[in-house]
Amino acid sequence: MRDYLLTLCVTAAVTYLLTGPVRKFAIATGAMPEIRARDVHREPTPRLGGIAMFFGLCAGLLVADHLQNLNSVFELSNEPRALLSGAALIWLIGVLDDKFELDALIKLGAQMISAGVMVVQGLTILWLPIPGVGVVSLTQWQGTLLTVALVVLTINAVNFVDGLDGLAAGMVCIAATAFFLYAYRLWYGYTIEAAAPATLFTVILMGMCLGFLPHNMHPARIFMGDSGSMLIGLILAASAISITGQVDPDTLKIFEGSTRQATHAALPVFIPLLLPLTIIAIPMADLILAIVRRTWKGQSPFAADRGHLHHRLLEIGHSHSRAVLIMYFWSALIAFGTLAYSVHSTSMWIVLGITVLSAVGLVLLLLPRFTPRAPRWAESFVPPRYRRRKLPAVPTTVAGAAPEERVPVPTGINGATAIGNRSRFTDRRKAGTPS
Repeated sequence: MRDYLLTLCVTAAVTYLLTGPVRKFAIATGAMPEIRARDVHREPTPRLGGIAMFFGLCAGLLVADHLQNLNSVFELSNEPRALLSGAALIWLIGVLDDKFELDALIKLGAQMISAGVMVVQGLTILWLPIPGVGVVSLTQWQGTLLTVALVVLTINAVNFVDGLDGLAAGMVCIAATAFFLYAYRLWYGYTIEAAAPATLFTVILMGMCLGFLPHNMHPARIFMGDSGSMLIGLILAASAISITGQVDPDTLKIFEGSTRQATHAALPVFIPLLLPLTIIAIPMADLILAIVRRTWKGQSPFAADRGHLHHRLLEIGHSHSRAVLIMYFWSALIAFGTLAYSVHSTSMWIVLGITVLSAVGLVLLLLPRFTPRAPRWAESFVPPRYRRRKLPAVPTTVAGAAPEERVPVPTGINGATAIGNRSRFTDRRKAGTPS
């Protein structure tokens, strides 16, 4: 565990320290696109944050290769090299897109090629544990198609959810933490060496996200761009592929009786294996809803709009920071709830806890619909949104005085809401005073 902590800290430190110079480089090269209709921020913000994240990935792999307890991952498996090859290709395409705005089909092709590069080097799905059937071996073509599909879906799911400051990095960090705990349990709990690569991938992914988040929290000083979102999406997919298709369920040594009975008995343990996409359930749901919504309107599935889940939270009335925290909450509830159930499926306390937390999440989600108003005596102790609105005083005019002019001031990026322009009046001169 100490080696993993060291790898995590080095990856986070390199990512954090390089993000500042990368921001200056992005500004110097003009990687600051104009504000688009679907954007939430109000000021041009540099992208290319994925450059710092990629070098953090390289630093994490380099450090792990020189640690005694983690060096065996590179000696016994070719998966780290496969990951680095696919990550380098998708990162390069992302950097070009952040600068020159590549076509969506070009990026889709690059995602498929990156997945193919990993498949050629051995990072692919070999078999699947299916409830009621048992372990099903896949042919080479079946494994390749399933691997490419999983990589493309995960990359685009993370890319779609990257719409608010700190949202994608935080959600992927939560998913990586849950994946790390499960993979670490397989490796040291069941002594399964095949789970070691996924454990390393997830801890490096955690370090990349943690190192970038201080620069990306609201108000963000830099965006990760497609170079970062596609990169972390590919690493998350690689971790899921390594756990799902490389770990033989027979090595868990929990089978008793027939294969069918054993699979049913071991189903809670196989939940993260069978359904790795539950770790990124929120981004995947956003991706599916976006495709259905755009296709229903006769638009391209790659056409941008303002109908994502985080946009709807802002429309309900949540502030930018609170919308991000709500998305964090639901991601953590699904990821860690699935992880806890896979470990202790017979405990009713886990089910009860998930139910209670889900109810709390629904209350927080609908809170702006039922905003309470504090009594008069408590208004000085609560935020302004909970105070009673005061009627504006009717200004009195003096004969011969010019009418008062009010100059609207547009909302900055630190406003309470991120959708819609609000006008504030800074000219508060008394009526009748000379201008």
